[in-house]
Amino acid sequence: MASLVPDDTEYLAGLEMGGIAIATVLSQVTGIPCLFVRKEAKKYGTAKLAEGPEYAGKRITIVEDVVTSGGQIVLSHKDLVTLGAICTQALCVLDREQGGMEKLANAAITLKSVITKSELEQA
Repeated sequence: MASLVPDDTEYLAGLEMGGIAIATVLSQVTGIPCLFVRKEAKKYGTAKLAEGPEYAGKRITIVEDVVTSGGQIVLSHKDLVTLGAICTQALCVLDREQGGMEKLANAAITLKSVITKSELEQA
């Protein structure tokens, strides 16, 4: 998966919950710092949407485990961009090929996957 990370990525953004573990390992392998992105900011503690270094003005690649409809990536992308991130790329382990790639493309997000459902079924 590390080979799929775009060269201009400054931060990896692991989405709650499945993407967090993957972004953590990718961070260790690539040396690129990571953020942990919540579905929504909590009203207590740090009250942040994303835990980690300051990311406004930085190029972020979103990391997710499985993409079905792509809905959570689109929502998190919107939140991150609203908070100043530059984000046009997403990575996942498995693309279920149920409209996620198209939905992300409509939101100007390019999705790369380690494997698709079709490829998995052929293996």
